[in-house]
Amino acid sequence: MTNLTQEEIRLEAARNQKSKWRKWGPYLSDRQWGTVREDYSPNGTAWDYFTHDQARSRAYRWGEDGIAGISDERQRLCFAVSLWNGEDSILKERFFGLTGNEGNHGEDVKEYYFYLDNTPTHSYMKMLYKYPQKAFPYAQLLAENKNRSRHEPEFELLDTGIFDDNRYFDVFVEYAKNSAEDILIQIQVANRGDAAKTLHLLPTLWFRNTWSWNGTNDKPQIQKVDFHNNLNILEAVHSSLGKRWLYCDGEVEFLFTENETDNAKLFDTPNASAYVKDGINEYIVQGNKAAVNPDKIGTKAAAYYVLNIGAGETKTVRLRLSHKADLAAPFGTNFDEILTTRQQEADEFYQNLTPFTLSEDMRNVQRQAFAGMLWTKQFYYYDVEKWLQGDPGTIPPPKERKSGRNREWFHLNNEDILSMPDKWEYPWYAAWDLAFHCIPLAMIDPDFAKYQLDILTREWYMHPNGQIPAYEWAFSDVNPPVHAWATWRVYKIEQKMYGRTDRQFLERVFQKLLLNFTWWVNRKDTEGNNVFQGGFLGLDNIGVFDRSATLPTGGHINQSDGTSWMGMYCLNMLTISLELAKDNPVYEDIATKFFEHFLYIADAMNHIGGEENSLWHEEDGFFYDVLNSPHQQISLKVRSMVGLIPLFAVDTIEPEILNLLPNFKRRLEWFIKNRPDLRRNVACMETEGMEARRLLAIVSSNKLRQILQQMLDETEFFSDYGIRALSRFHAEHPYIFNVNGCQFRVDYEPAESSSSLFGGNSNWRGPVWYPVNFLLIESLQKFHHYLGDDFKIECPTGSGKMLTLWEVASELSQRLINIFLQNSAGKRPVYGGVEKLQTDPHWQNLILFYEYFHGDNGAGIGASHQTGWTGLVAKLIQQFAEYEAQDPESEIQQAKQAIANF
Repeated sequence: MTNLTQEEIRLEAARNQKSKWRKWGPYLSDRQWGTVREDYSPNGTAWDYFTHDQARSRAYRWGEDGIAGISDERQRLCFAVSLWNGEDSILKERFFGLTGNEGNHGEDVKEYYFYLDNTPTHSYMKMLYKYPQKAFPYAQLLAENKNRSRHEPEFELLDTGIFDDNRYFDVFVEYAKNSAEDILIQIQVANRGDAAKTLHLLPTLWFRNTWSWNGTNDKPQIQKVDFHNNLNILEAVHSSLGKRWLYCDGEVEFLFTENETDNAKLFDTPNASAYVKDGINEYIVQGNKAAVNPDKIGTKAAAYYVLNIGAGETKTVRLRLSHKADLAAPFGTNFDEILTTRQQEADEFYQNLTPFTLSEDMRNVQRQAFAGMLWTKQFYYYDVEKWLQGDPGTIPPPKERKSGRNREWFHLNNEDILSMPDKWEYPWYAAWDLAFHCIPLAMIDPDFAKYQLDILTREWYMHPNGQIPAYEWAFSDVNPPVHAWATWRVYKIEQKMYGRTDRQFLERVFQKLLLNFTWWVNRKDTEGNNVFQGGFLGLDNIGVFDRSATLPTGGHINQSDGTSWMGMYCLNMLTISLELAKDNPVYEDIATKFFEHFLYIADAMNHIGGEENSLWHEEDGFFYDVLNSPHQQISLKVRSMVGLIPLFAVDTIEPEILNLLPNFKRRLEWFIKNRPDLRRNVACMETEGMEARRLLAIVSSNKLRQILQQMLDETEFFSDYGIRALSRFHAEHPYIFNVNGCQFRVDYEPAESSSSLFGGNSNWRGPVWYPVNFLLIESLQKFHHYLGDDFKIECPTGSGKMLTLWEVASELSQRLINIFLQNSAGKRPVYGGVEKLQTDPHWQNLILFYEYFHGDNGAGIGASHQTGWTGLVAKLIQQFAEYEAQDPESEIQQAKQAIANF
């Protein structure tokens, strides 16, 4: 990118620390209640300890939530939108959803909101919330989902009929930065119904409560001030943030209270203040005039607008949050000019990012994917030692906490802006999710992507023993080791797209990953034979048993996926060390160690326990987990993603690298000559491929054909929307395992899970998951890089159509993209049979990025705003556009077009 857009200029200023453009952003959570951080229960019952019903009255300890909210980077001062339609039982201050215990498939947000636009510096942001005009059906949603079994679909807000006849408000919230500290806010409310309605709109400014926990009197305050021109202004004063002013346009009433717990209501104990967190709710909904402070001062304040909106009418409210106290005309003509300019600059930034030819629909999907990635940043604060010990002047945590969740992570102190999987359903970072997030993030903001990868390996995150924290429900759980892969990919994406090579980042993270790799080797190789037992490894219920629990058979499982992930990890570390060795020959020795370790893992994958009980099953042509019980070894013959993950362990070594690093080349050739026992299963470091490349892979070309024959079979793994996590073969042939009079089974389940294994809110027994599909695409491309166009495979299996591996990767990529695109009937597979989302002009071009997708029809399932790893679609679209622009008439293009018209 040579001609910098204005957004890129802002990114440069932020990178060089000339201006703090990222200081303010969408850093509020969508849900703070029900999180582990806010849980002080004896037995770790986070969902029940701090509920949605309590959230309006109870101050949070570790963070804040809100609708379409923003805050500074340390979440001292927060701004968000609150609403009341005159019918609801409570003020709408946060999104409602079911807890993990209430939903028939686990936690589930029951609102409709869409992230429409955002830029990396948050110079322009836009989102939409659809607010019903009738009373929100809280009780109905709870009751109906409670009565449904795991075999039934979830009962959604649209199913209640509350949006019938378009009786709802579209609430658009836009932010545009005039400067890093001067933020324009525009809220547009459209009445989509056929009758005039009144909406109570309350843009709210408040301070995160820090004073109730630290035993000091350092309490910020917000008050009404009068400067000039009869402007309505709130002044917020904070000891470290300084002063900020919220300018409010039009006729407005200010309501003040404290962001402090209503102890009298919740716990029948005296309140510290006469004005508490739910005071504004009490004033608006209950008409309690004494609930707000008549002195116009507090730590929480709302600008109260009453909007009477005609049928089909849109009304606009404008505000401005600024570091300047003397804006003479905050809503003058330049307000609209700035807003329009920032919109145009966002358009220019994304057009420059993807200058290739794209359909309007595809560009819209990519833009909203990036928007979701950026809106899903969050200020994440969790000091485990303080959480374990308790705060001074407060009731000590229960003694059970010292032997409960996360007790061994006392060193962990997180206080950063992090990328969340989903700010409502998963408002906490997850190690392997975050790695995938960084791929699309690197396209638009490589500095932020690098920071995410760097921070997880820092000493206040990584355990002293080298483990990377998994997620707050159980930091000691084991996620797939994809951090090195993401580090290398981000390094290469920045190099390709921005022409920068950040060796310092690469080396810094690599050094910490050496500790993590050692942890894996020492902790997860039970028998010391290079076969790994990582537990569930992020694949939840994919196995016959809970792979993280004690087995009913005794013994342990040698995991095909765990071992393959480690093979991939070895190759990722090998690749990075070879890159670093270009400048520092010391890394040649390290590269040799990873090369050697990979050979041992590859050999173990194919020969552990002898041919009969190896992870590779010769007769089936597939990899399986092997159960090692006290009396026998058994291949658990489940055709799942577990058997495809060995494809991930693949990489090529370019001849120029070998020529540049003679010491490494000499050691490689020594192994080829002297260790035939190890090289026999590595395909194929000895034979030179395309352009004299060397290939390192667990899977030989023969095994590759056997695996792909099943993977590309549409009656097994290959759906119209990607690779299923479990073969459809198991629909008619469930895998059944009997032990001690109990039956364990794996059935093909293409949608939600019917099992409570791992909470039941995700399912790996049939649906399509974006992250592993993305890695499959990259693996196919790497194999093609070595094997070239002469190696072809039938795709789909049985079709008679022979494709190169690059063409197979392209077709798989297009099928994944097609989940979101309108087909020839104008329907998006992601929305299944939901008619309003498919046909209503106010809904049909709004995109939700779900956690995973129905294995047969592509409908979105699970968390509905998991732009996190599903945001990988933005990278797939970019790649599609780049390569199709080079060869628009290719056979690949024709195949993709055929799929698009399917």
